Amino acid sequence: MTIFRNVTLVLICLATTGVVYGEDRVAPAVRQPTPEINVRQMFEDGGAIGYIIVVLSLVMLALIFEHMMTIRRQTLMPKGLAEDIQKLLSQGQVKLAEERCVASSSFLGYLLAAGIKEIELGYAAVEKAMEDTASQQAARLMRKIEYLSMISTVAPMLGLMGTVWGMILAFMEFERKANPLVSELAPGIYKALVTTLFGLIVAIPAIAAFGFFRNRVDELVAQTALDAEQVFSDLKRSQLLKRREERRQAVAAEAGSLPVAHVVPREKRG
Repeated sequence: MTIFRNVTLVLICLATTGVVYGEDRVAPAVRQPTPEINVRQMFEDGGAIGYIIVVLSLVMLALIFEHMMTIRRQTLMPKGLAEDIQKLLSQGQVKLAEERCVASSSFLGYLLAAGIKEIELGYAAVEKAMEDTASQQAARLMRKIEYLSMISTVAPMLGLMGTVWGMILAFMEFERKANPLVSELAPGIYKALVTTLFGLIVAIPAIAAFGFFRNRVDELVAQTALDAEQVFSDLKRSQLLKRREERRQAVAAEAGSLPVAHVVPREKRG
């Protein structure tokens, strides 16, 4: 009787095990849903710092558009201005040439106006005045695009600050619970990383735009200075010829002022 009871228990156990394994084989595998990124939710999770970074992105776009319109060849170097000023100077209309330069309100116009003011002092004074004005105008343009560099630095720093603050809030779960689950920490960490993402999204195009406009400023400044020197090429040439002529006359005058030695014939010496 005892043997029969033991055999019955073994069969029941085997049958139960088979049913469980069978159910495991029949039951379909449950697939975890793929997480979806909700942009609107990300903006909400970014909080106040996220909105500040969004404002910086709008400022960055406005600066890029403004620089594209103002830092270009047509604006800094108006077409035909150098030729008109050179023609006016060759005709002796210095005052009209200066007024034409000031009216253009351009980089090239400021350089030429500074040179024309010193035209009576010679080409050396003209060249020095244009160099000083070119340095001032180039510094003004560089200060103008420096805001992009500032945004590229501030945006990721704000994002990092938001991330640190979010991590602090996430790990405060350990204060409320001794051993919080990972699922309880993950939402806080996710929200904390959103601001870093926003900061990088703003910083990368900002630093790229800054490098682009910096190279453009360097190129246009060099080209403008070269065009300004070409306007005063006639003045430079005339002064060189004048100095050469004065030097030749000075040499001739010096040679004419030397005493002439009288040669006494040999037969008269005795």
